[in-house]
Amino acid sequence: MESSGVKIVNGSNSPNVNNNNNGSTTNSANGSGTLMATATPPPPPRPRPTPPLPPQRSQHKLETKGYVGIDTLQEQIRKKVIKRGFEFNIIVVGRSGLGKSTLVNTLFKANVRNHNGVQVVTSGKLSEQVTKPRTTEIRTTTHVIEEKGVQLRLTITDTPGFGDQIDNSNCWLPVLDYVNDQYEKYLDEEQSINRKKHIPDSRVHCCLYFIEPTGHSLKPLDIECMRRLDKCVNIVPVIAKADTLTVEERIAFKKRIQLDMQENGIRVYPNNEIDENPEEIINNNKIKELIPFAVVGSEDQFPSNGRSVLGRKTQWGLVEVENKMHCEFADLRDMLIRTHMQDLVEVTSLLHYENFRHDRLQSNHFNGQNIDIASMNESNI
Repeated sequence: MESSGVKIVNGSNSPNVNNNNNGSTTNSANGSGTLMATATPPPPPRPRPTPPLPPQRSQHKLETKGYVGIDTLQEQIRKKVIKRGFEFNIIVVGRSGLGKSTLVNTLFKANVRNHNGVQVVTSGKLSEQVTKPRTTEIRTTTHVIEEKGVQLRLTITDTPGFGDQIDNSNCWLPVLDYVNDQYEKYLDEEQSINRKKHIPDSRVHCCLYFIEPTGHSLKPLDIECMRRLDKCVNIVPVIAKADTLTVEERIAFKKRIQLDMQENGIRVYPNNEIDENPEEIINNNKIKELIPFAVVGSEDQFPSNGRSVLGRKTQWGLVEVENKMHCEFADLRDMLIRTHMQDLVEVTSLLHYENFRHDRLQSNHFNGQNIDIASMNESNI
């Protein structure tokens, strides 16, 4: 028989219950009977103590009484960075014959990308025979460019064969695989036990996507490809050979492309997701109004008003490549090289690579082994 949480083993069923000062309950028995109290549940686990918050430090501007030398930090960093040099990696994507190699050479005013073709002699004249690959290929060229003591390690990746086949299904897969392979290579270097002091950065910082100047709208292949690429790389779309369009056709074509990208959720660079400075947001919105850039590329020099300019000679005049009244090549060059090159590198590292790293580590399988995500934060590497 059970009563009030006390089990009677043998004897009397009238226990005396004494309440202690601390509120606990004790059971006792009179006579030969023995009383046994039921086991009380274990106390709940203590909550883990919350780490104390760091003390709030008041910050105020302090004027020094004399020269200290803090202003030399900028010069120290500049010397160290210039000595190491800079890295910038571009991938160009588009159909053959859109002037991808010519535009890249025009951007850097050097022969950084050879034209895809084989020189042959026919009827005593040297001509170029273009060989089209059967599938999308990946061809990478690296150069070191130096200007006024500043070295830039420039890597150009071309994709010959893209969109040139009858069946272009999944022709963007080699491009996606190449971009992700560079992220994977960088991640392996980060997790290496004997990590290099400076990890070579082969991650793709910018994708120049060439749009054919049809004057209508984006093709389904362009939409499908950019929808997949915008999640892993900074896309900068350009209208190739824009001198084949009139000014009115070019304006209408750009508006249709902007509408197609908006309707299909295609995100292009610059991206306002990580922009915090209001001034940068305003400047980036101005750049977005120019996208896609209508550009013309040329490596030929022509005289114009007493000076030599890059341009394309036609029957009705000279198209000056760097003249903003003729095309938007100068705007593209200024953004890629003169104002946003470092931002392209930072967005690649802080946004696209971090997304890849998060997804890669969250799968809990790295090189075939289970891993602890919390122990692989960048601060613990």
